[in-house]
Amino acid sequence: MKAYIESFLPLFVAINLPGILPMYLGLTETMTAAERRRLTLLAVTTATGISVLILFAGQLVFSLLGITVNDLRVGGGLILLVLSISNLTFGDYRRRDPRQGEEVEDAAQVGVVPLGIPLIIGPAAITSILVSREAYGYLPTTVSLVVNMFLVFLTLAFAPLIGRFLPPAVSRAVAKVASLFLAAISVALIRAGVVGMVAAL
Repeated sequence: MKAYIESFLPLFVAINLPGILPMYLGLTETMTAAERRRLTLLAVTTATGISVLILFAGQLVFSLLGITVNDLRVGGGLILLVLSISNLTFGDYRRRDPRQGEEVEDAAQVGVVPLGIPLIIGPAAITSILVSREAYGYLPTTVSLVVNMFLVFLTLAFAPLIGRFLPPAVSRAVAKVASLFLAAISVALIRAGVVGMVAAL
């Protein structure tokens, strides 16, 4: 049981559900309930798929692509930085009617990037999965991954209920603050990646 707990906790901290929640509310502020459900399912499915791939073939994939976790930190940080600046500067990036097909495609893209990757499964979570696999084996790491993804799904599924209790002005303010923190997180990811690259030289 100790191995399962010690495998679960680092991944739970790395995923950072309290940090994802306000960002999710900001990203889905103008979406319909059906779009939110589709987005949530797509994001969790994407995050789970990437996690399983990393768990069973992470080192092989990294070796074949010639990349490291530090490369992921910088790449993911740049994606988040562009998104946060766009949201802070230009406001709502969903400029089309949510009922139009093009908007549904945009929602699907948001479910994959940045929500699935790198917000849910980012460099910290990937590192946690790799370290846990080496320390505790495949079974405890797989169980901790499944439990964490289930908690992510529940949190995002019930996130709109939390948003209903917030006035529109407060909701927009939360979205802006979340974008600001997202920018800070992205800079931290880029800095950690660059420092890691320099240290590896």
